Formats: sequence, structure tokens, C-alpha cells
Amino acid sequence: MKTSQLVENEYPVYCETYFKAAGEVVLIEELEICLHDFIRFVQNLPMDKFDYRYAEGKWTIKEIIQHIIDTERILAYRALRISRNDGTPLPGFDENTYAANTPANTRSLQDLLTELSAVRHSNLLLFKSFSEEQLLSKGIASDQPISVRAIGFMIIGHQKHHQNVFLEKYL
Repeated sequence: MKTSQLVENEYPVYCETYFKAAGEVVLIEELEICLHDFIRFVQNLPMDKFDYRYAEGKWTIKEIIQHIIDTERILAYRALRISRNDGTPLPGFDENTYAANTPANTRSLQDLLTELSAVRHSNLLLFKSFSEEQLLSKGIASDQPISVRAIGFMIIGHQKHHQNVFLEKYL
């Protein structure tokens, strides 16, 4: 299943930013590959950048890593609910409230990357368990229709989007 197979009616318009960041990839393969690429990338960043904010009110790299973890957990939960034909509309979440209520800056980089790896490996197994029919299932999240496979590509693209932000704003 590739990014290019997504059709417009299975995701909100804002997802296009993440799909563009993901590029043309195969879902299951890229869920694994991009995790290892991201960890390698982060481990090669200068140590003085992890607590750096490029502007007032912007998140640190550690806070962004925690944001990636939190968002991936929420997206995977949505994918699980939708794949199981739970028709309950799923609420959005306020990423800024989450960021304001995390101790990310007091955690070690290794702890954050270990948690990200654990979350991703769990979600990789989840997405591998989905049938073709389940991947195509659609539900409502944040008041918008979305498919399970679109959520998978969103996980990939969201991570890559923030990696690009690191390159553009933090280095």
C-alpha cells in the first residue's frame, strides 16, 4: 500500500502536508524505516540543540519528540477504533496543552527515543495486523473523515515533517 493510492475523500485536507513530507512510500516498510532514520538523525544532532527554542513560545527538540510520541499514540488509537468499525466520532486534541503538560525537557534523549521506538514497534505490529479491508475502513476523527491507511501515512509524514522542521529551524 503506497501513499499515491490514497484518495481525497479518505482524509482531511490538512493531511496533505504530512503525505507530502512522507513522500511516495510503502506503508508498512516506511513505518519501520523512518523510525530508524529519525533516531539516527536525532542522535547526530548537537547536544546543545535539544533544549534550544528558535523563538519565544516554540518547543524544544525534546518537546517535539514527546509531541511525536503523543500524536502517534493518539493516531494509532484512532486507527484501532476505526478498524474495529467503532462508528463513534473521535475528538481532536490540543497539542499545545499536551506539550505544556509534559516533562520532556527533564527527560534524557535516550529515554525519549526508547519510548518512541516502543510506541512505533507496537504500532507497526498493529498496522501489520490490519486486513486490506480494515486499512480501507473510514471513520470520523476531529470532525473529518479519515481512513485507517491514511492514519498510517500520517504517522510517517508527521514524524518526517518535524524532522524537516529540525533541519530548517533548529540547525
